[in-house]
Amino acid sequence: MQTRNPLLDEFAKLTTGAMGLAQAAGEEAKTAFRAQTDRIAAEMDLVRRDEFDALKAEIAVLRAEVAALKTPPKAAKKPATGTSTASVPPEDAVG
Repeated sequence: MQTRNPLLDEFAKLTTGAMGLAQAAGEEAKTAFRAQTDRIAAEMDLVRRDEFDALKAEIAVLRAEVAALKTPPKAAKKPATGTSTASVPPEDAVG
């Protein structure tokens, strides 16, 4: 035969309610902490990771373009050793 003890039933209800309240309070604290960190990050004017990666890729492309512009074209190289620099280039000799 099983008896129901009203004191134990009330204690079980109380602990169940307390656990639910603690869980809800934990979620609320997590939400408040996230909101606070987002506000601090906004005040510090920080950059999001995806924006940083996009800018980094753009800079890499621009650096490659600058490096390409800094290298002289192959046609403008100095004449090889052994040739006279005083000779007239072919396009000036013709006309």
